[in-house]
Amino acid sequence: MKEQNTKNKDFLSGPEILKEMNISWSGKMLEETADQYSKVSRVIPEIEWPFFAPYIKAINILKKDMNAVILAHNYQTPEIFHCISDIRGDSLQLAKEAGNVNADIILQCGVHFMAETSKLLNMDKTVLIPSMEAGCSLAESITGEDVRKIKKENPNIPVVTYVNTSAEVKAESDICCTSSNALDIVNSLESKEIIFLPDEYLAMNIAKETKKKIIMWKGRCEVHEEFTPEEIVEFRENEPGVKVIAHPECSPEVVAQSDFSGSTSAMINWVKDNQPKKVLMVTECSMSDNISVENPNVNFVRPCNLCPHMKTINLENILESLWNKKTEIKINPEIAIKAKQAIVKMIEL
Repeated sequence: MKEQNTKNKDFLSGPEILKEMNISWSGKMLEETADQYSKVSRVIPEIEWPFFAPYIKAINILKKDMNAVILAHNYQTPEIFHCISDIRGDSLQLAKEAGNVNADIILQCGVHFMAETSKLLNMDKTVLIPSMEAGCSLAESITGEDVRKIKKENPNIPVVTYVNTSAEVKAESDICCTSSNALDIVNSLESKEIIFLPDEYLAMNIAKETKKKIIMWKGRCEVHEEFTPEEIVEFRENEPGVKVIAHPECSPEVVAQSDFSGSTSAMINWVKDNQPKKVLMVTECSMSDNISVENPNVNFVRPCNLCPHMKTINLENILESLWNKKTEIKINPEIAIKAKQAIVKMIEL
């Protein structure tokens, strides 16, 4: 996916927008944003705040003026997650909340398939994504044509599709799922066989917990597949007493080495409920920063696996996206009708 050409006379860059809004760093702004900075001071160095604060102020003013709402996935950086977002969560939470948004504009601080999901549930609203480079290795591992071929080879078997897929793939599916409800979705279907797409590791982890036969695809998350069981063993040796919690997009071998496995929201709740002295979150590393803000007594051992797609979104291009109303998500209406059905079935289950 390539970013649309924004080099035209009507497009204003982040610094130009700040100038147009007469917003710049000052001692007064330091006072105005003291409460916001106190929330993230443990994870954002003080020297960086003068750069972040003007953008945060401008975005919060602009979204109010434009009747816009900002959705942020748990993998976003703390200045986005805690300082400008209105709705935060994992894919399931964002999908549910997107369907109830009372705003003219939805800006998705997440990857492309998440913005598409917001659009599917709000075809009458403007849905923006700050960076078209915010893709997903899972979503890009499979196409609608691939699903049609699988269905032809396995007739009359229901297709469960992970939300980390394009609208075209969802349109070929019977129902969608997220990592938090995948097992429940699979077990809710009457068929003894299920086609589960496209995450191979998530499918393997589900297969261990269900009596149904799971037909899999070889898609993987480029962040979670990097973790190895040997790495987890090494962390335990170097960090005595550490609790390990893993996302189910990790390999079954890594999950077997963990104390708990669940979706990003389930991982957050586990930390809040258990308050471990020391925890290793086997997932995208911004999660630890975001959760540590609300769990100051927990020591987070941070693996350094970043999602390069999530990290293409920043305060500057969020401001540019709102001001210039770029880049708007468009979906073929025929595809949208079918894809929305799969999403709605998941939400209603």
